[in-house]
Amino acid sequence: MRRHHLILVFAGLLSIFAIDAAAQTVDAPNSAASYALAPAGCVGFSGAADQAGHGFDLANLDRSISPCDDFFHFAAGGWIKNNPIPPAYSRWGTFNKLTDHNQDVLKTILEAASADKAAKPGSNWQKIGDYYASCMDTAAIDAAGIKPLAPEFERIAAIKNAAELQAEFARLEHEGVDAVFGFGSTPDFKDSTQNIAALVQGGLGLPDREYYLRDEEKDKQLRDAYLQHITNMFKLLGDNDATAASEAKTVIAIETSLAQISMKRVDRRDPDKTYHKMTLAQLHEVAPHFSWDAYFKELHSPEFATLNVAQPDFLKGADASIALVPLADWKVYLRWHLVHAAAEALPTKFEDENFSFFGKTLTGATELLPRWRRCVASTDSHLGEALGQIYVERAFPPEAKAKAVAMVKNLMAAFRADIETLDWMSPATRVQALKKLDAINIKIGYPDKWRDYSAYLVVRTPYVENLLRGNRFEDSRDVAKIGKPVDRGEWTMTPPTVNAYYRSSNNDISFPAGILQPPFYDPNRDDAMNYGGMGAVIGHELTHGFDDQGSKFDAQGNLENWWTPEDQKNFEARGACIEKQFDSFEVEPGLHENGKLEEGESIADLGGISIAYAALQKTFEGKPAPAPIDGFTADQRFFLAWGQIWAGSTRLERARMLAINDPHPLDRFRVNGPMSNIPAFAKAFGCSATSPMVRPEGTRCRIW
Repeated sequence: MRRHHLILVFAGLLSIFAIDAAAQTVDAPNSAASYALAPAGCVGFSGAADQAGHGFDLANLDRSISPCDDFFHFAAGGWIKNNPIPPAYSRWGTFNKLTDHNQDVLKTILEAASADKAAKPGSNWQKIGDYYASCMDTAAIDAAGIKPLAPEFERIAAIKNAAELQAEFARLEHEGVDAVFGFGSTPDFKDSTQNIAALVQGGLGLPDREYYLRDEEKDKQLRDAYLQHITNMFKLLGDNDATAASEAKTVIAIETSLAQISMKRVDRRDPDKTYHKMTLAQLHEVAPHFSWDAYFKELHSPEFATLNVAQPDFLKGADASIALVPLADWKVYLRWHLVHAAAEALPTKFEDENFSFFGKTLTGATELLPRWRRCVASTDSHLGEALGQIYVERAFPPEAKAKAVAMVKNLMAAFRADIETLDWMSPATRVQALKKLDAINIKIGYPDKWRDYSAYLVVRTPYVENLLRGNRFEDSRDVAKIGKPVDRGEWTMTPPTVNAYYRSSNNDISFPAGILQPPFYDPNRDDAMNYGGMGAVIGHELTHGFDDQGSKFDAQGNLENWWTPEDQKNFEARGACIEKQFDSFEVEPGLHENGKLEEGESIADLGGISIAYAALQKTFEGKPAPAPIDGFTADQRFFLAWGQIWAGSTRLERARMLAINDPHPLDRFRVNGPMSNIPAFAKAFGCSATSPMVRPEGTRCRIW
């Protein structure tokens, strides 16, 4: 159970390279995090070529397919054939392999810490050891049952009026339970130096509003399965069959009503639609039935005069529901959300039932990940910087950081040259674009200042108690930031994470140590592979500062239009080109990718590859042309590096889910989509103008 981080909710604040490596999907139910959507990651390719520092195994290729027909399967078809999806995963690829490797490193650390009986009480070493040990102690978890949750269940049962109901909303928010809406801190879109209070929509058990509202037969079947899952969970709490079935219908009814008033995911990506700064008096006008002063007091919030209400229409509708829905129904709803959020830390029967729906039904995984992997991931989630300090000592030496910094600077120089020569941008906008590029803050590997966990009590009590205390710690830490200056050195990912991100409000790019490894970056292989891997990742994050979201924020991270009207029109038309292309990609018959939802990530992929390619060409200036390696030229190896970091397969159940709620395209489209727009790719592989991987000039997309 993890707290609902507002920074991940607001459009424009955080643009992630791959699926969120902690939760594994954007705003998905936390219970799916432990198994169904296993961390996206990658690992160095094995084989003789890799041993020689060549960077990839030729067996990863599928030479029966022309690179000009389907580059994804040419570059990764062999890998896919030789690496079927394991039962515990809904997606299996090079990303997952690196995550597994990083978890192997973390496991050795955590096993040593948990076995150290002399660990200093209150030290980070003691905390990570005891947290991991409590998660691994299934006997203690089963023996405790649901007793650790009893006080909260009793409070829910004792609710007698609207005021007590609203107080329980706050208490559950503090516990990490997503009930109706979320509250916390976020940088002010119009003053990025300050954190302000914020309210966002929430309260759904399924990953997105569309699951409740779409009328396709598959959606109806999924809702039926969800209804049965809720029924089963109530039965595990001790309710009889009839009562549990009735309660499940009550939960579905409330969640459906919340889905109907929820802002669509595409709209949530638009910062102009999620910035509504209000006074407390205005908040009371929007939602007059809610006792906001008592709610904020229950959350121990500092005093504040203004806040951002991300979705005012949702708040209006929720306020009406709070007044109209019977109190008894709300108590059922809260009881469900508490057990739903805590399921991963409860006895085996709860965890198995939770996996049956969120693992098997929703994503297609057929068995749970090994217990130790789930416990490593949970420790990283709750004590990530305590664990990360030890991880970087073992896995990320200073020289690796220095080389990564140098590559980022090379990419920034290439992006600068691109902006300076764009034929569609006017001088006035160009000045502002370069100003923003120059202001981007580069963060590599790990924070300069580590997080202080001294206020987080971790002992060898039942796992769920450490989890709850961790949620309360994180909630208190977040809420305490309201009214304070933004800490621009703070990270939102832990050091072992196989991912990267750009944050609009900070105008910074961050690359955790976990991703700065093969096949993204390897000092023993040629520049072409490194620039096609890590270089394209760096370019991706840089481009996020200038995608359909990031382009709305200025050099200081403020929501401010720095475009001339004509340039903005040109930019939006180029973005619409990418949207149209990705709308055409078919996940399965009748289900297409959502081009508008995926526009930002697809702009970043295309821009990132293009910028990295330009940076690679710069390294060749004044030197003899690099000799081919394994029969591939430097240009070909550059594109192969990008194709192979996305090597992998995805179960259809998960692909359907991602098509609805993930702003990232599926792997094969992240490879073939941008490549089809890049003339240098067609030239490198000798593709004809009529090849499937080559778009006619009139339909080709280009921004950066």
